[in-house]
Amino acid sequence: MSKPRSSVWLFGVLSACLSAGYGVLFTVVGDFRAEYGVGEAKIGLVISIGFLSGFIGQLFIAPIADRGRARQLVILGTLLNVVGLLGIAFAGSYEMLLVGRIVSGLGIGAANPSIRRIVILADPKNLGRNLGLLLSADVFGFALGPAISAVLVGPLGLPAPFIVVAVASAVIVPFALRVKVEESSDQTKHPLAIDLLKSKPVAGAVLLGATAFLMIGAFDVLWDVVHEDLGTSPLLANLGITLFAIPLVVLGPFGGSLAQRIGPFRMGGAGLLVAALFMFSYGFLPSGGWIFAFAMGHALADGLTIASSGVAVGMTTPEHRQAGAQGLIGAAQAISAAITALVIGGVYQGFGRAAAYSTAAAAMVICVAIAMWLSQEIWRGKGRSGESVTASVEPA
Repeated sequence: MSKPRSSVWLFGVLSACLSAGYGVLFTVVGDFRAEYGVGEAKIGLVISIGFLSGFIGQLFIAPIADRGRARQLVILGTLLNVVGLLGIAFAGSYEMLLVGRIVSGLGIGAANPSIRRIVILADPKNLGRNLGLLLSADVFGFALGPAISAVLVGPLGLPAPFIVVAVASAVIVPFALRVKVEESSDQTKHPLAIDLLKSKPVAGAVLLGATAFLMIGAFDVLWDVVHEDLGTSPLLANLGITLFAIPLVVLGPFGGSLAQRIGPFRMGGAGLLVAALFMFSYGFLPSGGWIFAFAMGHALADGLTIASSGVAVGMTTPEHRQAGAQGLIGAAQAISAAITALVIGGVYQGFGRAAAYSTAAAAMVICVAIAMWLSQEIWRGKGRSGESVTASVEPA
């Protein structure tokens, strides 16, 4: 195995550890509600504040990695996540639980874009495959979280899964320190990456990423309540979430490689339009069983195409701005999912299933149309693939 490939797998394991903490938390929120005697609103704050701090980390901290500090930021972000997880594990009050969640979110927000920068620059010829592998690792880690909780919480108590994930993350740090990182410093010293949006292709790629998480935000907020209202078997509803993740894990590297080869904008745009059709159909299918069946086709389509937006950002951004760009798309995705979950949840409550899914599908189509218009100079190019994104695009 080549050295770059070994590094990719190492950082993939680290990415999985970072995501596993999220997965654990989502499965024990009911226990925290009982532990601290708080209501759903306060538990919702615990979840949302972590995403908000991750948004801040990706937008404000991640660009520092472009100044020759990528490895340091990976280590710092991982250690912050470890501290945050231990804070959650040993929190003696609701307020300390919030603090732990904030620290963990900041760490993940700082580390993830830095990891992507290192992986992109280590092996640019295989950018798509490697970013797809990181996506697979993220999804696998998140899906592994509930299994860790199921095994450990009963016999060892609520802190156990957080401690295990924190220790696993800390164990990776010495190995990450040994990885040789080719640093190319951003000489312009941009404090933020927002200026990258002056480049229309970069803006289009970021919007494709935000659209994917618009879909995820709507899917997540509706899946459980829709199946409950339709009287679907809880086993079938829960199995759907697990099975939906499998194609994302298995097909991520192949989908990323395919996006790099045939063009991330065309592939990503087409994939999101197919996903919008699936989202629309969920509003009109007659039963939870039919929704489950359609969702499996949806999962296969997402598995092949969901990595495309990250590949598009990597292929249209100068190498000395990669961490900032990956942080920018991550921040856009986080805020998109958060806003969508809030809005679509309200639409469902006020107008029902068909209106909620139709609204989400329509928003996806509009966003894809704008993204494709912004990036047309690339996907309408005359290269062999139709998207000859062989050189990074500097902001205007």
